[in-house]
Amino acid sequence: MSHASENILEVQGLRKWFPVKSSQLFGGEKKFVKAVDGVDLHAKYGETLGIVGESGCGKSTLGRTIMKLIQPTEGSIIFDGKDITKLSDKQMRPIRRDMQIMFQDPYASLNPRMTVADIIAEPMDTMKTCPGSEARLRRIVELMEICGINKAFMNRYPHEFSGGQRQRIGIARALSVNPKMIVCDEPVSALDVSIQSQIINLLVELKKQYELTLLFISHDLGVVEYISDRVAVMYLGKVVELCDKKRLFEDPKHPYTKALLSSIPEIGGKKFQDERPTLEGDIPSPVNPPPGCTFHTRCPVACEECRRTVPQLIETEPGHYVSCVRINNGK
Repeated sequence: MSHASENILEVQGLRKWFPVKSSQLFGGEKKFVKAVDGVDLHAKYGETLGIVGESGCGKSTLGRTIMKLIQPTEGSIIFDGKDITKLSDKQMRPIRRDMQIMFQDPYASLNPRMTVADIIAEPMDTMKTCPGSEARLRRIVELMEICGINKAFMNRYPHEFSGGQRQRIGIARALSVNPKMIVCDEPVSALDVSIQSQIINLLVELKKQYELTLLFISHDLGVVEYISDRVAVMYLGKVVELCDKKRLFEDPKHPYTKALLSSIPEIGGKKFQDERPTLEGDIPSPVNPPPGCTFHTRCPVACEECRRTVPQLIETEPGHYVSCVRINNGK
């Protein structure tokens, strides 16, 4: 498969700010929740890009903004060579066939009044990709088998299935229109650990089989290490480090990434706690983030410049991007 660019997705300066209702009627300064605040990242064709960070760092909002389920405040989204930033819902409709999303809670995202067959076929019906009832039925059965759902259950309803089975239905629905990219928004965090590995392995198999690009959003570093090719680390609406998985887990550069890894008891057979800083304090409010580097209030190596200067995401080594004043200045 050859492409004009090796990137299926290019995101630049992406912001999603949500206005906060002011308590003052007049003269009150308008405030915003800066959920996504100037994100730069790219995903290559056929890779899994992990997006990781603590709860409240803006990962899910980023995924939904990339999908255009919510409109960006600023910045650009290039998907499969097309600038989709300002497209209307109607203009987005044919593009949605190529980009699908899986949600965290498989029960909330499945219509309880629809049978499994109708849920899986819904994107096909909307996009008119499977005309004729026979072709539609064949495709439903094929998708159920691919995703490990017994085809005898096609006329059952979501409440009759376990969490893991419901997530399989969600995967089958996402696959039904042969997308190029699937955004996986915390797809296993609501599941038991034993079921998590089954769903992750299914996603790995499907990615290879269909040459899919996956954007895998998670707060679980162990899962991200297993499934990802490259990883973007988010903190308070920004990407602070982006590189290939091996390098990130063996030689993280950003103090936040180091602290995140030290919070895991044991990862990849290595224990980091002795040599890495621990993460202390709470994530600041996205309504009123700290000046300069937003991580400086929790950073063990913050200097005066960190409090004043907003760091840029800079390529410090080939393919390794870091947003840290000290690293970028060679300190």
